[in-house]
Amino acid sequence: MKPNFFCRLLCGALLLAALAPSAACAQPGAAEVTAFENVSVIPMDSERTLRGQTVLVRGDRIVAVGPAASVPVPQGARRIDARGKFLVPGLAEMHGHVPPPNAPAQYTEDVLFLYVANGITTVRGMLGAPGQLELRTRTNRGELLGPTLYLAGPSFNGNSVSTPEQAVQMVREQRAAGWDLLKIHPGLTRPEYDAMARTAAQEGIRFGGHVPAEVGLMHAIAMGQETFDHVDGYVEYAGGAEGPINAAKLDSAVRATREAGAWVVPTMALWEVLYNTLPLDSLLAYPELRYTSAQSVRSWTNAYNQRRGAPDYNATTARRSIEARQQVLAALHRGGAGILMGTDAPQQFSVPGFSLHREFPRMRAAGMTPYDILVTGTRNVGEYFQRQDAFGTIAVGRRADLLLVDADPLADVANLQRIAGVMVRGRWLPREEIQAGLRAIEARNPR
Repeated sequence: MKPNFFCRLLCGALLLAALAPSAACAQPGAAEVTAFENVSVIPMDSERTLRGQTVLVRGDRIVAVGPAASVPVPQGARRIDARGKFLVPGLAEMHGHVPPPNAPAQYTEDVLFLYVANGITTVRGMLGAPGQLELRTRTNRGELLGPTLYLAGPSFNGNSVSTPEQAVQMVREQRAAGWDLLKIHPGLTRPEYDAMARTAAQEGIRFGGHVPAEVGLMHAIAMGQETFDHVDGYVEYAGGAEGPINAAKLDSAVRATREAGAWVVPTMALWEVLYNTLPLDSLLAYPELRYTSAQSVRSWTNAYNQRRGAPDYNATTARRSIEARQQVLAALHRGGAGILMGTDAPQQFSVPGFSLHREFPRMRAAGMTPYDILVTGTRNVGEYFQRQDAFGTIAVGRRADLLLVDADPLADVANLQRIAGVMVRGRWLPREEIQAGLRAIEARNPR
């Protein structure tokens, strides 16, 4: 199998289908107050649960957290009886995608809604398009209902960059335009990559994504790449694609990652789809496919069958690669490297928001506890974005991104699906509103 086979699959797979509905959105007024009363709070500053709490939100900020008897609720506040429920910080999709400006407006609203409906209140969009920054502005202001967006610009790859000088120019243009980070795809030469990395450091803009083959994992770490998405580069460095993982090399990569303060965004479940190691029938049985178009499902099915029939597809190599990826994730976790929650949604058989719950079993299989998994989508994300805003834990002053669930997610991470309501930047969506939006999506996408 040619080493770039699955890279071609991923880079060609990246878009999407028509979902649907819109939800009316109003930015909470500065004086609007919400009180979550008698709730069990999982603040995510450590592995603990605070029971019988009141959490007070004013506008888009948490303004009080404490025992219910000691936190007065202002007259006229919205009061949410959360007895028996659990409040956690909103989750994040750290390798997500949002539609480009030329996509239908309804489709864009639907993608944003699906994220929020699943408790995702922060999305790091990893493939920018010209004009997309306006969508970030409108969403983050609350003009559209959606998670807070942080967007990478158009990607640096073998087609968009042909010289080191061009790489330098692209960095400066994207920094001036206001993108949050640079996205790296395969195809860059080492001189082009190094020119990009040095200029990014000078300009004060971060970069992440793939590891170009000519660059290699360890050099990318040394040059300051902040995120390694899809655990890109680790299997190649440790030899797992062609045979058993070299444990010593893997340990050195984990140590270098940790010492550099770099992060890994695993996207494990998607790779099982793209490597065809999951039966097609099981993918077609995903209940969340009701929220995407029949045309998309047909397209994904065709792509699956084309991969299966490709001359360079080898099922044994594919399974070995997936097993090696699991070894890498387990080693990263054991070694204390930073991990960020992400799934690469929307993607093939990967519906925004719902895709997180496909990811969790792979994280559990890598030795991560429910708390460890929650950290990757809350506190770690807040640490990654600490220069932009304060969020990711439940504490005074943090952005009011909150997820209320019916059962304890520290007992079972699957309880994150039992959503009673979501708050995004202070805007409260109760269960009934979420379910109504999902029903509208389903109705507009008949099988």
